[in-house]
Amino acid sequence: MIGKDFDPTAVPAARREPHARTVHGDTFIDDYEWLRDKTSVPVREFVEAQNTYCEQRNAHLKPLRTALFNEFVGHVQQTDMSVPTRIDDYWYFVRTQEGKQYAIQCRIPIQNKDDWDPPVIDAASEPGSIEGEQIIFDANKEAEGHDFFRLGGMDISKDGRWMLYGTDVHGDERYDFRIRDLETGEELPDCFDQVGAACFTPDAQWVFLTEIDDAWRPYRIVRHRVGTPRSEDVTVFEEHDERFWAGIGLSFDEKLLVIGTGSKTTTEVLMLPVSDPTGEFQTFIPRKEGVEYDVSFASFEGAGDNGEDIPLAIVYHNSTNPNFEIDVIDMRGHQPPFKLGEGRCIACGSPYGCEEPGGETGGNVHKRQPRKGDTGADPRDVASQPVSTPWYCDTNPPLLQGAKGLAMEGIAMHRHYVALSYRADGLPHLAVMTKDRAAQNFLNNEPWQFEAVTPPDSDTHVYSIGAGGNPNYDAPRMRYSFSSYTRPGELHDLDPATGDDRLLKRATVLNFNAADYEERREWITVRDGEQVPVSLVWRTDKVELEQDAEGATAAAHFADRRPLPHMAPAFVLAYGAYEISSDPSFSVGRLGLLDRGVVYVLPHVRGGGEMGRAWYEQGRQLNKKHTFEDFIDVTVALQNAGIIDVKRTVANGGSAGGLLMGAVANMAPERFAGIEADVPFVDALTTMLDPTLPLTVTEWDEWGDPLHNPEVYEYMKSYSPYENAPAPRGSAQDGPENEAFAKKFPKIFITTSMNDTRVMVVEPLKWVARLQAADVDAIIRVETEAGHGGTSGRYKQWEQISYENSWCLGVMGITE
Repeated sequence: MIGKDFDPTAVPAARREPHARTVHGDTFIDDYEWLRDKTSVPVREFVEAQNTYCEQRNAHLKPLRTALFNEFVGHVQQTDMSVPTRIDDYWYFVRTQEGKQYAIQCRIPIQNKDDWDPPVIDAASEPGSIEGEQIIFDANKEAEGHDFFRLGGMDISKDGRWMLYGTDVHGDERYDFRIRDLETGEELPDCFDQVGAACFTPDAQWVFLTEIDDAWRPYRIVRHRVGTPRSEDVTVFEEHDERFWAGIGLSFDEKLLVIGTGSKTTTEVLMLPVSDPTGEFQTFIPRKEGVEYDVSFASFEGAGDNGEDIPLAIVYHNSTNPNFEIDVIDMRGHQPPFKLGEGRCIACGSPYGCEEPGGETGGNVHKRQPRKGDTGADPRDVASQPVSTPWYCDTNPPLLQGAKGLAMEGIAMHRHYVALSYRADGLPHLAVMTKDRAAQNFLNNEPWQFEAVTPPDSDTHVYSIGAGGNPNYDAPRMRYSFSSYTRPGELHDLDPATGDDRLLKRATVLNFNAADYEERREWITVRDGEQVPVSLVWRTDKVELEQDAEGATAAAHFADRRPLPHMAPAFVLAYGAYEISSDPSFSVGRLGLLDRGVVYVLPHVRGGGEMGRAWYEQGRQLNKKHTFEDFIDVTVALQNAGIIDVKRTVANGGSAGGLLMGAVANMAPERFAGIEADVPFVDALTTMLDPTLPLTVTEWDEWGDPLHNPEVYEYMKSYSPYENAPAPRGSAQDGPENEAFAKKFPKIFITTSMNDTRVMVVEPLKWVARLQAADVDAIIRVETEAGHGGTSGRYKQWEQISYENSWCLGVMGITE
């Protein structure tokens, strides 16, 4: 049926072909497993029919999505450029031009070795027109003749002459790498097809490749001498444990080739001097199950007793602290083999609420116990303490004392400064200090005196901040980025010695006034007593969220607040997996929703990393249901408080967030008017039972291993969206309860891609077939020339966002 009304008889139904899946004595009848063969004619016909049906059902929304797209384009400074970044002897920058899908990579030479001020370039000028400017890669030209195009990596030799680059024209994340002479534009005959990644040695004499196995796992590192046949390539490392991925790159100072290999919970680093590329890689610290670490090298220049440099190793690891610690090793007194815990700890995270506080040794946690009277926490039982318990540790910098959910995220040591990245109170943070002060603190065995980096003129406490664009060890100043839900991204340049903070660039958003929007962070108590941080964003002249004297919205104390005069439509978004944090960021695509009176809600559910390792552990494997319950409980709390309208609440999540969407649809269908699930991981149990499928074995650390563990099997079967969705009408599982269940279901909109290698297209296809067979109003849009990230090209991506947002608004009853 054409139009917005749902007619079950108009659905292009899939045939039912029962397939028995028996594991651990349990049998599940899967009617749609035949959809796995995406190359077969019946599957192709099913996809084509579903795409046609989707277009018919959404035809009435065409004026709305056209308006959303035009608004999107009207907000974007289409001809623009990035701030130049110095790498070796060039300033590199990226241009975009109105009407062109892809970016253009350019560069100009530095003036001299002390040239650290980025050149001022007119963004409106034609690429290549500035004196000395060279176009090194125009993706618009490279993409000609391809429906999909993605640049998958670029590496340039130390002298700036040779460029190694990889492209993907299918969306399957396998890249074809080539070497281009930037002086002549000609390409060498060396070809590296269908690999995961590649990098040069600084002299461009050698290429190291990361190869991918049939399960799409980067597992082998190969050395190639430029100018020689591929048949002479040598395998330098192969990861045999199917849970582990492998990759290679250069150390920050470009003195070492570094192989990193790791699973979700265990890592290992191997190194080889760049000066000896044909040598044997040596393990820095042997892997230990459950221990993650990384290492970098630097120096305290001139800090020795006789003015000599002090060589340093900086080790980031979780062997003694689940939220990681940072150890600095004076390499003058240490010799290989090294072990974790050597050196001096300069910062450590909070162990509260974590499964294994202090790792296997546990000693450091007890050494860094809370101070009496601060929290009342028993240091012998830190695992039972709430994640939000303030953490005190004698070795930590004063800046970190009393932080909640404290997690170390990394440290960068440059010639003139040291930057520390960490998480606290559910948000990312950045601190900095001069190198001279760090050396003094280190030599005096005292806590390092980091100072917080806070963006000037900021009136929000809900933002993302981080060091970025600092590829040079010798740069005298630090660049950092900043953004929030209502403040477009900014790039700053900070002098740690003087505190001078310069704004290099603020993203231009046309027809936008930040003062029209508000953002707020709330904490909502969920069913097991945990407090979940929630971000709320709205347009102030469209929605009025009541606030108390301290500025908290009505979400803070629901029982004591009156509801809004008119409950608002809501777009509720979450991810909640892999310890990935959903941090504040600006989105032009979000404005089309906010400007129509929609409240944007982002529950920072467990399974993510917002509150550190404990937050992740409490939402993975046999704790995965916390992710779904958190999302539901936050949504219900806002609805019960009279803030958002249950009849106009639309939920959204993608990939692992799509699993979340499928789970909450089954668990609380009556709480959502609509659910948009993007590339959703909805047939999770079937996938995790098949070790021959891409990524399955590597994912067991995240979801559990249902193939060999009956407890994991039962747990996953209890939430896996596909098995728990309403059964097809007329099936053995059909009946009054199933019919009533299906009638409660919200409208479902699914997006997926034929070439997705992370969540295979069969999963959303099976899910939509089952939902439609149960008379659930579900539609699916299948990109036939794309992968996990959807379409390529910025205008195509804007069209895709507008299409999806128009459906969400339509469900909310907003069609203009």
